[in-house]
Amino acid sequence: MKKMLAFCFALALAVGVAAAQDTMKTDNPKNDEMKADASKAVPVTGKISDDGKTFVSDSDSKSYTISNPDAVKGHEGHHVTLKAHVNADKSEVQVMSLKMAK
Repeated sequence: MKKMLAFCFALALAVGVAAAQDTMKTDNPKNDEMKADASKAVPVTGKISDDGKTFVSDSDSKSYTISNPDAVKGHEGHHVTLKAHVNADKSEVQVMSLKMAK
């Protein structure tokens, strides 16, 4: 009887620990999504400034600082589509690739 009671207690403890670990993993799924989005290059269309240091998005007319202005060299003042990592908090884009917009 003592063995059965000890077994039930151990089983209940193991299930409780497993459930606690599972909730810890899914406690804040938005953080994982935001990290994935921040590391994912997305297409954005807009105009590069004449000095090549800023980008103005067509969708919301928001201005972003280009973190790597060498990537857009030669396209100053042009309407382009960027594939970039966008950091909305810092209003910054890191250009991965660029092509002229239609």
